[in-house]
Amino acid sequence: MELIRGIHNILPQHKGCVLTIGNFDGVHLGHQAVLAQVKQLAQSKQLPSCVMVFEPQPLELFAGSDAPARISRFREKYLALAELGIDRLLCVGFNRAFAAQDPEQFIEDLLLDKLGVQHLIVGDDFHFGQARSGNYALLERAASKYGFGLNSTSSLKLEQQRVSSTLIRSALQADQLHLAETMLGRPFALTGRVRHGRKLGRNLGFPTANVWLYRKKLPVSGVYAITARTCFGVFQGVANIGNRPTVQGVREQLEAHLFDFNQDLYGSQIEVVLRHKLRAEQRFDNLDALKQQIAVDEAAAKQYFSQQPALLNSLT
Repeated sequence: MELIRGIHNILPQHKGCVLTIGNFDGVHLGHQAVLAQVKQLAQSKQLPSCVMVFEPQPLELFAGSDAPARISRFREKYLALAELGIDRLLCVGFNRAFAAQDPEQFIEDLLLDKLGVQHLIVGDDFHFGQARSGNYALLERAASKYGFGLNSTSSLKLEQQRVSSTLIRSALQADQLHLAETMLGRPFALTGRVRHGRKLGRNLGFPTANVWLYRKKLPVSGVYAITARTCFGVFQGVANIGNRPTVQGVREQLEAHLFDFNQDLYGSQIEVVLRHKLRAEQRFDNLDALKQQIAVDEAAAKQYFSQQPALLNSLT
């Protein structure tokens, strides 16, 4: 999948596509249904399929720390869209100037002049431009005026429940991992690059892979039984997600202790799938107490996996 980072990198050869626009946070089953429509229509028209997303996501700009927690960071979103066979991903830098532009300018300059959109698929609640004054009705008038196709999306339902990023986020925050997995179409996972830490885990006898998560807010926190995909294969383990109050952590990160593993992961990417929550994150009075609890967590995770043999080598 081709990545176009920024409007300034749209080239003449990018003109002509079937486009959809949105946050696509989580790339869940509802998103996947929309993307299947985009792909099918693009193939019928012999055009590239294109997805437009924004970084930061609009609410992250306007609501700041009150913005919803992210289900997926940009890299995770990119990989999920690529796996679904989308041809192009346009990542538009979202700032107040972009948000304040005239909505008709957005249509004429970006959608038509730069992208040459032949067909657009968006939700009928899509708003854009100054004071969110651009809406589906305006797109309908533009489609009629300029001759491009337009479709609205319909929300996918599972057992009469609408699938949405908001519902998935709520399920994760309520520790309902199975419900989140059902709506995502895959287990919830966090990815990142393993970095050097303070080696406290190693000194306590439980070496950990430390991963900065690069999110303003996480939808999950606590201690989990995990499976992790590494460059050396798939391993079971236990992970702490949060700000590590016992050692006065200053950023939210993931620390994964992998069972029966003794390799160097520094600098490599790791994918950590949350399988079962063991407990909430907590502060301990001293490192000895923390060490004892880690041993308890490891035993609890191994007990969980002993009852889930299908998870031994699976991330699906």
